[in-house]
Amino acid sequence: MTLNEAVRKGLSTISAKTLNRRLSREREIRRLNKNRGLTCRGNLLKSSIPIRITDWDTNRLGFMEIDTVAHNGGDPAGQFIFTLDLTEIFSGWTEQEAVMGKGETGVLKALKNIKKGLPFNLLGIDGDNGGEIINYQMLKYCTEEKLIYTRSRPDKKNDNAYIEQKNRTHVRQLVGYGRYDTELQLKLLNELYHQEYRLFANFFRPVMKIKSKEKINNSLCRKRYDVAQAPYQRLLNCEQLPQEQKDELTKLYLSLNPVQLKKAINGKIAKLKATLK
Repeated sequence: MTLNEAVRKGLSTISAKTLNRRLSREREIRRLNKNRGLTCRGNLLKSSIPIRITDWDTNRLGFMEIDTVAHNGGDPAGQFIFTLDLTEIFSGWTEQEAVMGKGETGVLKALKNIKKGLPFNLLGIDGDNGGEIINYQMLKYCTEEKLIYTRSRPDKKNDNAYIEQKNRTHVRQLVGYGRYDTELQLKLLNELYHQEYRLFANFFRPVMKIKSKEKINNSLCRKRYDVAQAPYQRLLNCEQLPQEQKDELTKLYLSLNPVQLKKAINGKIAKLKATLK
């Protein structure tokens, strides 16, 4: 930039306060021009996805809470693996699939894969406000598939209590807190999730359901639970599931050996953890 002597002299003597005051109008004009005619995509998207503000109807089959679990070993830098975790509210049926990174395309692909293998019709999903769950690709897919698509209130983890519990019991307690970021680890995780662990967790691992809540005071609530049952057992007792599907589940159940499944799970976990640095 070439400046004449008068301009150069003026700039050398002007104070920062005066310069800031003289530029304030120009900055405001640029700000208005930048925002004119634009809509905040994030707010528009979230306004299209309703917040679930009531408790789940736990007697209705087909609604799942959904979340992702990061396997970064405490270091969020770089690319690493996430587990997409889903749990069905009525039965406690759970599914997991590992994806590399947190991209919305990969997460949606994992959801589609999981949906294909569910023993019931998926009616709706509910997630937190993370971008891998709340995005236009997911909205388009749920609209096309006629799935009810809701989200929790921001920063209210209790809104997703079912999946938060499964994040701990079905992911963290299974594979730990190490960093997984290689294609080999991705392959090993999905072999575990898709095969023995899926069968063991859903056919042989009992879960309890809350039958009632009794408020004692503003800070305490007494919860009453039913008899613990495996998700498979709850599906057999569900009138909403066709008998043909129940027969298929029973046939699969009778072919399984929980001791052998557990042994295979332990072997795969050992192989996975051997890859940790």
